[in-house]
Amino acid sequence: MSVLRKYTVIAPVSLSIALFITSCTENKVSQCQRLIRVVNAGTSLIDKNKGTQVITSIQLSKDLEFVTKSIRELNLKDPKLKEFQSGFVKIFENLSQAIAKAGRALGATKTAEASTSGREKIQKARAEIDSALTTATTIGKQSDTLVNQMNKYCSQPE
Repeated sequence: MSVLRKYTVIAPVSLSIALFITSCTENKVSQCQRLIRVVNAGTSLIDKNKGTQVITSIQLSKDLEFVTKSIRELNLKDPKLKEFQSGFVKIFENLSQAIAKAGRALGATKTAEASTSGREKIQKARAEIDSALTTATTIGKQSDTLVNQMNKYCSQPE
């Protein structure tokens, strides 16, 4: 029994030491990989849910908020990668807000009545959706630029 207790203590301590050493010696490549992995997760969510219904749009917005939080919490040491990190945080925050706005506007059109006020409600919602789509397009271009810059930086030798 004492051997089992000994290994029960040694295993977590060894793992902690290994993780500590790894995190201290983390290089640019591994930091790039971590950032790229989280950004790709967010991008794949967007690609998977393009053109979806209201409920899915609202959920996508919430999922992108989670991606934003995950990017923000990456403990990157490289100063240039920190710049990319903050850029992607802004991109995913703005995209999440634009998708939520479009989702709410789309939801408003579904409850509009067949009346003058209903048509006005639909016109207003259409304008909000168009605005959100324009914003999303602009954010997409910013994201593409940032991805290209990050890929260029990450492919340079240390």
